[in-house]
Amino acid sequence: MNASAESRPARPGGHLLVEALVAQGVDTVFGVPGESFLAALDGFHQHGEAIRFVACRHEGGAAFMAEAQGKLTGRPGVCFVTRGPGATNAAIGVHTAFQDSTPLLLLVGQVARDQRDREAFQELDYRQVFGPGTLGMAKWVAEVEDVQRLAEYVARAFHVALQGRPGPVVLALPEDVLSAPATAPVLPRVEPAQAWPAPGALRGLRTLLLQSRKPLVIAGGSGWTAESVQALQRFAENWNLPVGCGFRFQDTFDNRHPNYAGDVGIAINPRLAQRVRDSDLLIAVGVRLGEMTTGGYTLIEAPRPKQKLVHLHAGAEELGRVYAADLMLQCSLAAAGKALETLTAPPQLPWADWTAGAAADLEANRVPHAVAPLDMAQVVLALERLAPADSLYTNGAGNYSGWLHRYMRYRGLQHFGRTQLAPTAGAMGYGFPAAVAAALLYPERTAINLAGDGDFLMTSQEMATAMAYGANRGAGRLVSIVVDNGSYGTIRMHQERHYPGRVSGSDLFNPDFAALARSYGWRAARVECTQAFEPALLEALSDGPPMLLHLKLDTDVSTSRSTLSEIRAAAVKGKG
Repeated sequence: MNASAESRPARPGGHLLVEALVAQGVDTVFGVPGESFLAALDGFHQHGEAIRFVACRHEGGAAFMAEAQGKLTGRPGVCFVTRGPGATNAAIGVHTAFQDSTPLLLLVGQVARDQRDREAFQELDYRQVFGPGTLGMAKWVAEVEDVQRLAEYVARAFHVALQGRPGPVVLALPEDVLSAPATAPVLPRVEPAQAWPAPGALRGLRTLLLQSRKPLVIAGGSGWTAESVQALQRFAENWNLPVGCGFRFQDTFDNRHPNYAGDVGIAINPRLAQRVRDSDLLIAVGVRLGEMTTGGYTLIEAPRPKQKLVHLHAGAEELGRVYAADLMLQCSLAAAGKALETLTAPPQLPWADWTAGAAADLEANRVPHAVAPLDMAQVVLALERLAPADSLYTNGAGNYSGWLHRYMRYRGLQHFGRTQLAPTAGAMGYGFPAAVAAALLYPERTAINLAGDGDFLMTSQEMATAMAYGANRGAGRLVSIVVDNGSYGTIRMHQERHYPGRVSGSDLFNPDFAALARSYGWRAARVECTQAFEPALLEALSDGPPMLLHLKLDTDVSTSRSTLSEIRAAAVKGKG
C-alpha cells in the first residue's frame, strides 16, 4: 500500500491539519493566534522544520499577506484566524482574493460542535458569512465535522481554490475536531487540471484575426505561468499584435516589449482608451472585463460590444456573464499562451502602423510633466532606474497608485515571477502587508511598497511583523514609500468633481511617519523635494533594517494628470 494511503499513529486533528498543509507544499501560514485552534498551533510547533506560522498584528493584514502569497506562488495562500472577530477581520482579504481571482485558503477556528447553534462565544455560521457564489466572497465554504476527514477537506479546498477561475475557500474547524485524535493519512499534493480550447474555436479566432484591421489584445487574470506568458508574447510577436494589460495585471506582458500598449484600467492613457474603442477585434485573454478594465463598461459596451470580441477565460461561468462575445474559449491560463501560439500568421499583416502607433502612444504617455517641489513621476522613474531588476512593487488603493501604473515598466512574470502586487478589488491597506509577505517569502528579492497616507495607516502595524520575522535577512530589501498629502485623495477628487469646494470627511490628521517607523526599529527619512528622493532610496536599498520614506506632498497634488485646483475649476465651469 502506498505510504500516503496508510493510517498513521493517532495524533491531534490540529497536527493532521498541519501535515496536510505541508503535503500541499505550504511552508508559511499567516494569521493571528486564537484559543479556538490551540491544537493546530501545537501542530505548527511539532512540524516547525517544515512550516512556519507567521503571527501578524491584525487579521486583515494576515489575510492580505496570504492573498499576496497566492499571487506570488500560484498556489493557495493560507491564513489562519480565530472565530467571530478574527474571521470578520480577515474578510477583506477573502473579498480581495475573490475579485482578484487569487487562490486562498482561510482557516477559521470554530466553537466546539456541542456548542453550535447556541450563539456561543464568537460563534458564526461561516457558510452564511462568506457565500459562496459569484456574488459572494468565497468559491466554497465548509465546516469539518469529522476529524478523520480533515485531510480530505484540505485537499478538496486546494482543488476548488485552483480549478477554473482561482479564488478563495473557507474552512471552519471546530475546536474539538482539532483536539480529537486522528489516524487518517494526508492526501497527495493537488495539481489543477488544465483545460485547452477546442481546435475549432482556435480556427475561429484565426479567421477573425485574418478579417481584422485593428486588433488589440487585453491580457490579465490569475493562473498564468512563466511558460504561458512567454508563449503569449510569441503569439503577439507572430501576429504583431498590440497588447494591453487589464487593471493591475501589468506584469502579464513585459512592459518593455515593443508590442506593449499600456495598462487598461483606472486613469488609462486617453489615447489607449480611444484605441480600445476604435479596435475592430478585441481579444481578451484571462481578464474578466470588469468595471475598471472597461471604463465602467463604456470602452467595451455591455452586453453587446461594438467591437468583435473574443473572450478566453479559465472559468466557464465567466464566459458570457457580462458580454455577448463573438467567440468564447474556456482555457486554463497556464495553457492559454501555448494554445494561442499554435495559430500561424500569414507573411503579411495589414496593421503594422496600428501596432507601432500604440507603442508610440505609450511612450508619449510616459513623458512626465514637471511638478515642484516633489515630482511623483520622477520618484517612480528613479525606482525603475535604481531598484534591482527583479524588484516587486506593491500598492493598495488611492490616487497615488496612478503614478506607479503610468510610469513603472513592470517586467513580465516570465523573467522573475510576479513583479506587481495590487488589488483589483481596490482594497485600501493591501500594499504594505503584501510587501511584508513578499519580503518574508522571497528574501532574496527587494519588495517596494508605494502607499498613500490613508492607505498605509490601515495596516502599518505590520511593521512589527516585518521586524519580528527578519524581513531584511536576505539580499533583498523591504522599502515602504508613504505618499502623504493629508487627504483621502481619491475621495477628495470625486468631491471636487461633484461638489466643488465642499470638503467633508476627506481631510486627514497624520502622524510623523518617519518617527512612527523608527519606533518599530525601521530606518526612515522624510523627503520633501525631488532631489532628496534618490539619496534616500539608495540608503533604503543598502544594508540595514527595512526603511520607510515619508514623501510630503501638497494636498492639491491629486493625480498623475491633474491637480485638485484644475478638477475644481472644471467642475465649476461645467455647472456654470
